[in-house]
Amino acid sequence: MKSAYRLLSHFFIVSLFLFLPSQSNAQVGSAQTYENGILVTAEEHASKIGTQILQQGGNAVDAAVAVQFALAVTLPRAGNIGGGGFMVVHMQDGTDITLDFREKAPLMASENMYIREGEYVSRLSREGALAVGVPGVVDGMIKAIERYGRLPLETVIKPAIALAREGYKLSWAQANVLNEYTDVLKKYDGSKKYFLKNGGTKKWKEGDLFVQKDLAKTLQRIADRGREGFYSGKTADLIVDEMSQQGGLISYRDLEEYESKWRDPIDASLNGYTLHIMPPPSSGSIAIHQILEMLRPYDLKQKGFNSAEYVHLVTEAMRRAFADRAYFLGDPDFVDIPMSKLMSDSYNKERMQSFEQDNATPSDEIDHGEIPSFSESTETTHFSIVDKDGNAVAVTTTLNGNFGSKVAVSGAGFFLNNEMDDFTAEPGEPNMFGLIQGKANAVEPEKRMLSSMSPTVVTKDGKVRMVLGAAGGPMIITATLQNFLNMAVFGMEPQQANSAPRFHHQWMPDKLFYEEFGLSPDTRQILKDMGHNLTPTDGIGRAHTIFVGEDGLKYGSPDPRGDGKARGY
Repeated sequence: MKSAYRLLSHFFIVSLFLFLPSQSNAQVGSAQTYENGILVTAEEHASKIGTQILQQGGNAVDAAVAVQFALAVTLPRAGNIGGGGFMVVHMQDGTDITLDFREKAPLMASENMYIREGEYVSRLSREGALAVGVPGVVDGMIKAIERYGRLPLETVIKPAIALAREGYKLSWAQANVLNEYTDVLKKYDGSKKYFLKNGGTKKWKEGDLFVQKDLAKTLQRIADRGREGFYSGKTADLIVDEMSQQGGLISYRDLEEYESKWRDPIDASLNGYTLHIMPPPSSGSIAIHQILEMLRPYDLKQKGFNSAEYVHLVTEAMRRAFADRAYFLGDPDFVDIPMSKLMSDSYNKERMQSFEQDNATPSDEIDHGEIPSFSESTETTHFSIVDKDGNAVAVTTTLNGNFGSKVAVSGAGFFLNNEMDDFTAEPGEPNMFGLIQGKANAVEPEKRMLSSMSPTVVTKDGKVRMVLGAAGGPMIITATLQNFLNMAVFGMEPQQANSAPRFHHQWMPDKLFYEEFGLSPDTRQILKDMGHNLTPTDGIGRAHTIFVGEDGLKYGSPDPRGDGKARGY
């Protein structure tokens, strides 16, 4: 059943791309168009709530906070208050700023905390309380709304509280993913109580009413007391109790001292567009900037979309950027990242000196020496928002794996993340995604783990033109990049750009991943003859994109690889 669904999904994506008109101002594929506010999220209830907040006079930041809390109710596998993420904000007055609410390692964390009898035990960083980083979402949302919002916190969180208290009907996808994780969720009392039907003795079905009364009480405490309603008081007691019972490390001090952080964006440019991207500990900004610098000397449009020549060139730029990502990048509060060098024209020209028009460069020829392995889950969620005044917000948030650590806080009703797995693993150990990382991303107390999450706002002549981002682990970077290139270089309409087949290379493993049916047989053969190791894969990223036309009309494009929804008014 699942393979048949994937086959139909791939066919739909490619068919949609092939048969959309290429240059039409009257119709933009199947993108939803709105004159005032618009948003695209991974879940229908969240999209409706965000739209309601915009219609009540809230701005893009208010709507983003409302969506984040709504996703904590309706998308428990990734939407959350027990995890973290990144926000990029563009205000109508020209302010461009980012908010880092990524989780931190607990104070008692250490570089060798997952070593047992000299061996790295990967399960400990992926499941259970020891995998949990200090959550940042609540602090981040409150900082954002206090600085840039128009509405009170209690107003924007109220719809999520009602949704948790009164319940909502599960979609087929929501019921299916809860049932799929029955065996592992059974192991933890809170997870079993809140997220399994009759403790796992029955299966959830489409249309079942899903009620979360303890989560509603937790959200109400945040609405009433703000930050203190989560990082101290009853909710903090419940988190620390769960940690104590499950062998985790998070303490009252960890919660009290957590702070999200405002950072300046990384700006990249091409064809008159400026991309404002989340900086480190997001790795996407440096990587996208480097790739665009490496591509700048070439006429990409002349090469042709997804031609062998185009795929080869972009792949080789990806390969080099991901090699640098692995070696240099980490939490900038702990690691001295040579950002100016990495983003310079001269350095990226030097990186491409080994590029050959007709031959792939083996990844082991462009490394920086031995680098330990790194794992990053693909289960994130992204949403994009533009309000009627031209303020824009891009947010990517995650628990890391589906349902994070699989540990739900008893009495509080929400999952805790397993973000500690995003730190560097034991040197030489393989990981489930094959992504590799250096000592710059080693575990240290209070350090933020590196991420591929790459929320991006794109402006042209000072006005918002695109809001970009995706879910999908390291494929976030390449999905976001390709969506931008599809519109900025090839002039694709938003839905066409979002539906177009993608490819991905992350340096190691030395594989060129491509979506099934996304490259023609002759293109694949040419790439193989060049020396590329082609590997078909399921959808590369799930991107939720907004495009704003010169006339101000806003186009919302959910990714057909997922079940996101565009809404607006």
